[in-house]
Amino acid sequence: MESRDRPLISVIIPAYNHEKFIGAAVDSVLQQTVDDLELIVIDDGSTDLTGKIVQGYTDNRLAYYHQENCDAYNTINRGLGLAKGKYIAILNSDDIFTLNRFERLLEFQKQAGAECIISDVIPVSDEGLEYIDPEFGWNIWHQKNRNFYFECGDIYIAFLKGNFMVTTSNLFMTRQAVKKTGKFCSLRYLHDYDYIFRLMLACPGKVNYLAEEKLLYYRIHPGNTLGEAAVTGREQDRELIKKYMLKRVPQEYKTLVTAGSERLVELEHELYEVKAAMLPQKAQGVRSVAKMLQESLKTWVSKKLR
Repeated sequence: MESRDRPLISVIIPAYNHEKFIGAAVDSVLQQTVDDLELIVIDDGSTDLTGKIVQGYTDNRLAYYHQENCDAYNTINRGLGLAKGKYIAILNSDDIFTLNRFERLLEFQKQAGAECIISDVIPVSDEGLEYIDPEFGWNIWHQKNRNFYFECGDIYIAFLKGNFMVTTSNLFMTRQAVKKTGKFCSLRYLHDYDYIFRLMLACPGKVNYLAEEKLLYYRIHPGNTLGEAAVTGREQDRELIKKYMLKRVPQEYKTLVTAGSERLVELEHELYEVKAAMLPQKAQGVRSVAKMLQESLKTWVSKKLR
């Protein structure tokens, strides 16, 4: 067992206005079957009872910090600076670890020599009920990304297709990997997606996916609507895909790939506009289109809004 000054695992919880969920998140760390850890909870300017709930714990492995609100990526970066462990994990304040998560990840790390490990996740509601319907929109999206990973066998290419890591809560990294990768970037909605690409580039061949083990409960909040976040998030997504696709393309082909991919995007817009113009006027109702878009995007927005 490591000393108190050098715990085996450091867990960072960036907490913001999650009084309903923070207790379950903290408990899922402190009750791990591997207990050699420190838990760093950084309250990012919560205005509810989040801070009071965390301060009610007496476990000496837990350290609580409060700050003015400065967004998730800055909060995580502060936590990285405080972490002392050989391994570093992040847990969003509304997600939950399975109690054997660290035990399983450590076992795999010893076998594979991985610098970063992610697992599969269990989507749950605010009430803690699992979304088991395979036709549920989020499950369709996630399974599509997983299927592509299984088909292509290349984790970097699979991430270009979709973020099957899902969330920063899924990151379990060595201290060395964090040092190589650096801080989280200032993307409000996609700092996790950017980070996994940089981590794969910093530690080639050392990022592993435990595809058949569900070791994280991922909270999906209902009732969100379309907004500027959905647009901004997808604009950021488009730029990230382009950036990290080109990182793996030989220099002599970068211009070719850039031109071709940009034209394909333009064609998609043009086709949509042409097909819309050809529809009968009555079928172009704004309400039906808005409703359809709302259904497809509300789950994604629910986890990215702070």
